[in-house]
Amino acid sequence: MSKNVDRGRADAMVERLRAFAQPQRLMVLAILLDGEQTVGEIETATGIGQPALSQQLAELRRAGLVATRRAARQVHYSIADEDTEERVRILFAAFSAVKPVARAKHAEAKRQRVPSSPIGAASFARIG
Repeated sequence: MSKNVDRGRADAMVERLRAFAQPQRLMVLAILLDGEQTVGEIETATGIGQPALSQQLAELRRAGLVATRRAARQVHYSIADEDTEERVRILFAAFSAVKPVARAKHAEAKRQRVPSSPIGAASFARIG
């Protein structure tokens, strides 16, 4: 076994992964990748009913994956921090659900650098 992964560390990793291992929580996290949302906005976007949504949001809070902000009577949810956002994006990318931001930005920058050329016999010679 590698020096970097002992039983205790493996157990801790499994506990973190369990927080992701529920479809409704994954749906909520996917919505929050777009930025802060209210409970009502999350409910509308996911179609998850209020009781189940409250339960899943509580689990995400306990796992430290989401942060809350109260404004008057509204509770706003967001991904807890940049490290958590990166892990969520990597998880979705690993299962081909969502591209991580860095890959998406890189691909967009590459598309913008390569001028479009007419389709024809000489288009194969374009180097980009």
